[in-house]
Amino acid sequence: MTVAQEAPRATSPKRRRVAAAAYIREQHGIPCSPNTLAKLACLGGGPAFYKAGRVPLYAQEDLDAWACAKLSPRLTSTSDLAA
Repeated sequence: MTVAQEAPRATSPKRRRVAAAAYIREQHGIPCSPNTLAKLACLGGGPAFYKAGRVPLYAQEDLDAWACAKLSPRLTSTSDLAA
């Protein structure tokens, strides 16, 4: 079963785009706007989401996984990036 075919989990909270972007900013410190999530939903590369009619809904664990995937490993120097 692919991500697109997965049934929603009843226990995970779902957020609309404005709340999802705020969650990413507040919990992970990553700049994110609702417009960015909308663009990524069309182009790909954003967090997985569900649709309720025409409303996109983001599960917390999908937002967390996407945000963590965007982060680099811990660094002690900018020169660590070249390694």
